[in-house]
Amino acid sequence: MNAFAGTGKLIRLVLRRDRVLLPLWVAFICMIPVVFVGAFTGAYPTAEARQHYYETSLHTRAFTVAYGVLNGSSLGELVAWRSGFVTFMVALFALLTVIRHTRTEEEAGRRELVGATAVSRHADLAATLIVTCGAALVLGVASALALIGQGLPAAGSLALGFGFTVAGCAFASIGAVTGQLTTGAGGARAIGISTLGTAILLRGVGDVAAQSGDGPAWVSWLTPLGWAEELRPYSGERWWVLALAAGAVLALIVLAVALSARRDLGAGMFQARLGPAAAGPRLSSPLALAWRLHRGPLISRIAGLAVVGLVGGAMSASLGTLMDNSGVAAREALARLGGPGTLVDQFLAPMMTMLGLVSAGFAIQAALLLRNEERDGRAEPLLATPVRRLRWAGSHFAFILLGPALGLIAFGTAAGLAHGLTTGDVARELSRLLAAALVQLPAVWVFTGLAFALFGLLPRLVAGTFAVAMVSMLFGWVGLELQLDQWVINLSVFEHVPKLPGGVMTATPLIVMTVVAAALVAAGLAGFTRRDMPTT
Repeated sequence: MNAFAGTGKLIRLVLRRDRVLLPLWVAFICMIPVVFVGAFTGAYPTAEARQHYYETSLHTRAFTVAYGVLNGSSLGELVAWRSGFVTFMVALFALLTVIRHTRTEEEAGRRELVGATAVSRHADLAATLIVTCGAALVLGVASALALIGQGLPAAGSLALGFGFTVAGCAFASIGAVTGQLTTGAGGARAIGISTLGTAILLRGVGDVAAQSGDGPAWVSWLTPLGWAEELRPYSGERWWVLALAAGAVLALIVLAVALSARRDLGAGMFQARLGPAAAGPRLSSPLALAWRLHRGPLISRIAGLAVVGLVGGAMSASLGTLMDNSGVAAREALARLGGPGTLVDQFLAPMMTMLGLVSAGFAIQAALLLRNEERDGRAEPLLATPVRRLRWAGSHFAFILLGPALGLIAFGTAAGLAHGLTTGDVARELSRLLAAALVQLPAVWVFTGLAFALFGLLPRLVAGTFAVAMVSMLFGWVGLELQLDQWVINLSVFEHVPKLPGGVMTATPLIVMTVVAAALVAAGLAGFTRRDMPTT
C-alpha cells in the first residue's frame, strides 16, 4: 500500500460532509469584493472623488491595521484595500476546516475506524488539504472572474483572488501542523488561532510602518497575510510572491506529514498530562463537573479580554487625536460606525461592537463543548445515572450564559480604568465604558440562545452559529460603511444595540433581544429532552 492509498475516496467523503458549507463559504466571500465595487462606484463615482477619499484615508492608522496598505486611488486599488480583511476570514475558515476533518475526527475515534480499512496513514490529511486548498483556489478564481465581470483589470483581479488563495492554503497547512501537536481539537484550534492572531498583529505593524515610512515594514513578510497583500493587486502585480507562498505551503505540508508519521494514533507531539485515578469530592455534581470543563477557557478568556481592554482604553485618547487629523471622509466613516459623540467615543463604540462579536464567539464555543460531550459519548454514561437531562444541560448553560457577562465586565472595567487614568477622570470613564461593554450582552445572548436551540433541535448545525454571527456583523458594519439600504443594515443583531459610549441608551431593543434569547434557550431545552442521543 502506498503512503496515500484511499485519498480519492476520502476526498469524496470530505466533499460530501461539506457539500453545503463549502459552496456557501465560497459564494459569500466572492460577493464581498463585488459589493465594494458597487459601493465605491456609487459613493465615489469620479476619479477626483476617489482621490479625495484616498488622501483622507491614507494616514488613518486604524484603517491601515484593518485593511492593509492603501497603494493608490484607482477603483481596483480601493476595492483591494477594503478587501484586506477578507484574507482573515479565508485564513480562519481554512484553518478550522482542516482541524475539524483531521484532529477532531481522530479525537472522536472515527479516524481509527477509517484507518482499519484499506486506507494509508496520511490519506485523511492529504484528502483534507486537497479539498481545503482546492476550495481556496476555486474561491480565488471565482473572485477574480467576478471582478473582471465588473470591468476591473484582469491582472489585478487575478492577483486579488490569488491573495485569498494564498491565505487559505497557508493556514490550511498551518492547521495540518497544529493538528499534529495536541491530543485534542480544542488545543489545536487554540494554537492555530493564536498563530493567526500573531499574523494579523505582525501584518498590522508592518503595514503601519510601510504606510508611515518609519518602522519595521519588513515584518509583514513574516506572515501569509502579508504575502497576500504583497501581490499588490492593481498596483503593479508581483507574481513572484506566489512562488514564495507555494514554497512555504509545501514546507508546512511536509512538516505536517513528518509529524504525523512520528506519533501514535490519538496522540500528539505534546502529550496530555494524566489526571488522578479517582475523582475528588468536588466533582460530585453536574455543576462541579461543568465548572471543571469550562474553567480553563473561561479564565483565559476573561484574562485576555481584560488585557485587550486595558490596551484599548490606554490607546483610545491618542487614537482620537490621530483620527482628528484624518480628514472629513474618514471622520464621516467613523461617525457612521460609532454614532454620535466625540472622536474617541466613535472609536470606542465600534470596538465595543467587535467585543460583542468576540464574546458571542466565546459563548458559541462554550456551547459546542456541550455538543462535544454528547457526540464523544461522555454525556451518555452520566445521564445513565439519576442525573436528568435538564440538570446536566442547565449546569453547562450557567457558564455559557455567565461567561460572556464576566468577560464583558472585565473588558469594560479594564478599558474604563485605563482610559480614565489617561484623561484624569476615572469615575466617569469607568462607568461609561463598563455600561458600553455590558450593553452588548443581550446581543451576545441571542447567539448563545441560537447555539442552544440548535443543540437541542438540530445538533449537527450548532457550529453554524459562528457563521450566523459573522454574517450578522458584516451586514451591520459593512452596510454602514458602504451606506447600503437601512433594511440590509437592520439584518445585523448588533445594529440594534445602543451605540455607547456617546450614543443614547434605549432599553427596548435590549429587552426584545433578551426575550428572543430566552425563547431560543427554551426551545433548545425542549428539543433536547425529546430527541435521541447521541446524534452524530
